[in-house]
Amino acid sequence: MGHRLSKIYTRTGDDGCTGLGDGSRVDKDDARVEAFGTVDELNSMLGILAAQSLPAEVREGINAIQHDLFDLGGELCVPELVAIGDGHIRRLEAWLDTMNAELGYLEEFILPGGVPAAAHCHLARTVCRRAERRLVSLARSTAVNPAALQYLNRLSDLLFVLARHLNRLAGEADVLWQRGRNG
Repeated sequence: MGHRLSKIYTRTGDDGCTGLGDGSRVDKDDARVEAFGTVDELNSMLGILAAQSLPAEVREGINAIQHDLFDLGGELCVPELVAIGDGHIRRLEAWLDTMNAELGYLEEFILPGGVPAAAHCHLARTVCRRAERRLVSLARSTAVNPAALQYLNRLSDLLFVLARHLNRLAGEADVLWQRGRNG
């Protein structure tokens, strides 16, 4: 294990720069920092989701994803480190397929919402999509692990299905978007 923080503030970032895991320094608005910062934000959103009343298998799945996201943040913080691979993606896909098999076919878009846990899933999904966009931006200037992009893409799909799954478990119907409803 690496060094643990014994002092939280170091003053080394007071000039608008931050250190990467390889010791290099970059601006705090660097594309790499934006990417791992947004992954951290996503992980925090999942922490809010995990604070809800959830079935044990959902809580365990969210916990596993949070560990993956911490690994992904480390991968992004340390140039050339690879921490996310095909096994991570397959695990998401398996969980996604299991939950989706229990849901009805959608003929319309649904509005984000439902029970609080489902609403938190939808919010986490939008942060996940932003993290994915930040990785795409980073990939314009440096090599990015393709599995990391795939992971975030799959995770946003999983969060959508998880929201529907949680609503179904709570007896809450999806709220379908109605084109031109108020027009």
